Amino acid sequence: MTTPDTPAIRILLADDHALVRRGVRLILDREPDLEVVAEAGDGAQAIDLARTHEVDLAVMDIAMPRMTGLQATRELVALKPEVRVLMLTMHDNEQYFFQALKAGASGYVLKSVADRDLVAACRAAMRDEPFLYPGAVTALIRNYLDRVRHGEEPPDQVLTAREEEVLKLVAEGHSSKEIARILFISIKTVHRHRANLLHKLGLRDRLELTRYAIRAGLIEA
Repeated sequence: MTTPDTPAIRILLADDHALVRRGVRLILDREPDLEVVAEAGDGAQAIDLARTHEVDLAVMDIAMPRMTGLQATRELVALKPEVRVLMLTMHDNEQYFFQALKAGASGYVLKSVADRDLVAACRAAMRDEPFLYPGAVTALIRNYLDRVRHGEEPPDQVLTAREEEVLKLVAEGHSSKEIARILFISIKTVHRHRANLLHKLGLRDRLELTRYAIRAGLIEA
């Protein structure tokens, strides 16, 4: 929810179908903390609008003329690294999903469940937390298991020392504000570390982080 001191998240919406844009805009604009400030019909137009508008988040279709959503995401992330990008697509496709992550997208939402997932995905992206639909999580796990089978298992020390500190404090029940104070870092940095932890470890939430910390011997059960 917004307050007078927290302006709405400014969203650039890019899809080559006007009807889709209208439907997505209805979903987003009914939320007080979300505001669509620009609409594009293709990736190239999205980049042009990103240059002329103050945007916090871009919601991109993948298949668009002139410049695809994947190409536009790469350009937008390079142009404005602070802008988050969500892919909104009809394609429940592992190849597109991995390409979207590689391009710099913060999340991957299916159009078929946009009315259920899109608002949560927008808010998660702005918290620097990845948002993945269930099939994408399965794809990540399958990809990891394939790498293990082929001898590409990651090293034992997958977390940095600072990430281990954050993990321990999260598992002990400290809030992000408390962790920031204890470690003398910003709350935004804490959120980034938490998102990295979830991504690296393939976990979903604080409960799973706590279980991992217990198994890793960082805290006692």
